[in-house]
Amino acid sequence: MSQFKNLLKGLTAGLILLVTACSSGEKADSIYFNGSIYTVDTSNPQVEAVAVKGGMIMAVGSKSEIMKLQGDETEMVDLKGQTMTPGFIESHAHMMGVGYNKLELDLMYVKTYDELVEKVAEAVAKAQPGDWITGRGWHQDKWIEKPDVMVKGFQTHDKLSAVSPDNPVWLRHASGHAAFGNAKAMELAGVNNLSIESLQGKVEGGEIIKDDLGNPTGVFTERAAGIISRLVPQETEERAEQALDLAIQECLRLGITSFHDAGSGQDYVDRLLRFKEQGRLKIRTYTMLTGTSQALLEDWAKKGPMIDPDHQVTVRAFKLHTDGALGSRGAWLLEEYSDRPGHFGHETVPMERVGEVALMALESGFQLCSHAIGDRANQEVLDQYEMAFDKNPDIDRKAQRFRIEHAQHLSLDDIARFGEMNIIAAMQAIHMSSDRPWAIDRLGERRIVEGAYVWQKLMEAGAVVCNGTDAPVEPLDPLPSFYASIARKTLEGLPEGGYEADQAMTRAQALKSYTLDGAYAEFEEDFKGSIEVGKAADFTVFDKNIMTIPEMEILKTKATMTVVGGEIVFRGE
Repeated sequence: MSQFKNLLKGLTAGLILLVTACSSGEKADSIYFNGSIYTVDTSNPQVEAVAVKGGMIMAVGSKSEIMKLQGDETEMVDLKGQTMTPGFIESHAHMMGVGYNKLELDLMYVKTYDELVEKVAEAVAKAQPGDWITGRGWHQDKWIEKPDVMVKGFQTHDKLSAVSPDNPVWLRHASGHAAFGNAKAMELAGVNNLSIESLQGKVEGGEIIKDDLGNPTGVFTERAAGIISRLVPQETEERAEQALDLAIQECLRLGITSFHDAGSGQDYVDRLLRFKEQGRLKIRTYTMLTGTSQALLEDWAKKGPMIDPDHQVTVRAFKLHTDGALGSRGAWLLEEYSDRPGHFGHETVPMERVGEVALMALESGFQLCSHAIGDRANQEVLDQYEMAFDKNPDIDRKAQRFRIEHAQHLSLDDIARFGEMNIIAAMQAIHMSSDRPWAIDRLGERRIVEGAYVWQKLMEAGAVVCNGTDAPVEPLDPLPSFYASIARKTLEGLPEGGYEADQAMTRAQALKSYTLDGAYAEFEEDFKGSIEVGKAADFTVFDKNIMTIPEMEILKTKATMTVVGGEIVFRGE
């Protein structure tokens, strides 16, 4: 009965608006028609045409109805049989990282250590002696061939140092939770087999990987990476603007209309505001302020959130980073790693700090987003959230929409808590596709089956699951993540039937996770995220119907049009 009422309500609202528009003589600025249009509105899931006026959705319905709103100046957008959805929302990624990835060595697609070394050698040939060679994207667990020498699951620096004796090299892991340097970089930082212990004591929450003789291998995990990264020359504002421009264009090319930046500082916010003023922003942004700066959070807590009436630059969240990643064995676990006995990962920020920031967020009107991958990190963060809520009984905890970023591996006992406290699980389905083949070595089958990438269990518990890529950890393209959501397979289509297939999303759920649930995660579900009358005209058009084609065809699909606020900001082939 309730579904019938919702359907009737949706049809009535659309009809009223259409009649009002027609009777007033008001005409649409643009009309989209002749395609498969999925609205993510349960009362009206598919329509034939959409009318836009002033950047907002004016009417939705049948083609014959919507054509009544055509005027002499109306732009008619023929979808030519393609598929239109609400604009895709990237709910967790790193804007500047996406841009900088295009300005330095991109190691995301490197398949072997030798290939990585070759790319560095090419960069060295073009550099001046002493110039830093930087890059990101390598992931040893994804290499098709392992190096002959590995220490604690990582390669050693010998080959890298051989091709770059005079240039310091610093290459960040795809996860962002480790980095790899050559001998020259370590020399400049004073890292050697005699200095490691004293340096290690200064980087609690990280590790300098060393061999059996005590020699540094070149790999630095978590906070230990700061020993060398602090020496890398600071970026100029000119280069930062170039990176932001490249990132924006990449978003639009891939059909992304809104972007949640998972941890940036004041300089990034100022840059966004400058781009908006200059008309260069083109997409909608939601910024989480990085918790690496206590002063930054305290300053914003005093003045409160910045909620943009134009919905382009909103700053309404704090971001904390509480553990590492599975790839670097830095994710904080309740039980030891299956492939490294006695090792439990790292707490990268004291839990007392999480509680303090949670209280500060509640008092100042900010959302709190905490990175947590391992089951212990998730449990401890949930405990701190609950403590903060309990100390503020007059605040509606469900209205706060606190988030856990990744929520990748959970204890069975903690899954229900997401729904009970309305904690948003900001997950990246593509991580399941990329990590699951080797993650079982880290966790073992029991922990994988019970609590890893458990999208359905979370949704059944009442939690909202929003989707993304964590770019540049993974490519920014949302379609591989959409594919992983429904297939639970690698990008090669393995295994048959998928990993833990009972946790796969339906296509409707996957689309919602990338649109309306993403909007909910930033308090914008009444403004965008579905194709409904009165919402923003943010659309993504794909060359294939991602809601009906075979799973593997999704990976061959491309965005052909991106629309933000009624403006077509990207047209592909």
